[in-house]
Amino acid sequence: MTYLSSSRSLGVGKDFSQWGAEQPIANYAPVSNSQLQLRTVQVTRYVTPLREGGSLPAIVEADDGFLYVLKFRGAGQGVKALIAELIAGEIARGLGLRVPEIVFAHLDPALGRTEPDEEIQDLLRASAGLNLALHYLSGAITFDPLVTTVDAKLASQIVWLDCLVTNVDRTPRNTNMLIWHRELWLIDHGASLYFHHSDPPWEEQARRPFTLVKDHALLPQATQLETVDAEFRAILSAARVHSIVASIPDQWLTGESASEVVSEQRRAYVQFLEARLATSEIFVQEAEYARKALV
Repeated sequence: MTYLSSSRSLGVGKDFSQWGAEQPIANYAPVSNSQLQLRTVQVTRYVTPLREGGSLPAIVEADDGFLYVLKFRGAGQGVKALIAELIAGEIARGLGLRVPEIVFAHLDPALGRTEPDEEIQDLLRASAGLNLALHYLSGAITFDPLVTTVDAKLASQIVWLDCLVTNVDRTPRNTNMLIWHRELWLIDHGASLYFHHSDPPWEEQARRPFTLVKDHALLPQATQLETVDAEFRAILSAARVHSIVASIPDQWLTGESASEVVSEQRRAYVQFLEARLATSEIFVQEAEYARKALV
């Protein structure tokens, strides 16, 4: 069995290297309190679909010569999944966790004309315009909790993050973590922030415990949640939250709606996250109870 700490990582698992000829940049430097600036790339080639999930993400090549995992605005939950991916991924990066670089990716619908698969053709047409992509980690392997052990600090950091953003998709069955260059990397946060899919007001949901933490892949090792809670609350300032939420493209928030609706939706994300931070003891206690029930 291999062992991962918050400073170094090793692991074994499934090999995804067949599609990545070039090693991408994978920036995980914490974001500053100033305006977050994401790069924008132009998709130039559709390489292959990734059929692990229902939203059919794909490996694509962009005009900077790198490969990316593209998340389509026309798939599944639409732009809300892209918003969740952006917010949760950049919060993770801001906390010092490793996340592949997130970029905006412009997709020309003409790219689908030579695609033989009709489902993919429809997806490409429905996703014309601005999408979201993560640098493809060539040679990365899936994290397997049965094979690789994560130390208590790193496990607690990841569990805390997922409780904050209500990420339901980091289970033993689908960990959404990769080992790349002997380090643990977090991917696929599109299922986070599920409050924006439901009817109850965000104020009510922001203060709820995250009960689905009981299914988290790293919960058994997360024995330092209170320590991490204090550390991460000090790092994740209001300025950082505002900077990350401000990076959401207006067109993802409204479509044809008026500008004041953009402001309202953006403010709802900020206030939801600030409320969860202010009451983090609720989700920390829930995680502690769930962990004790397991061990």
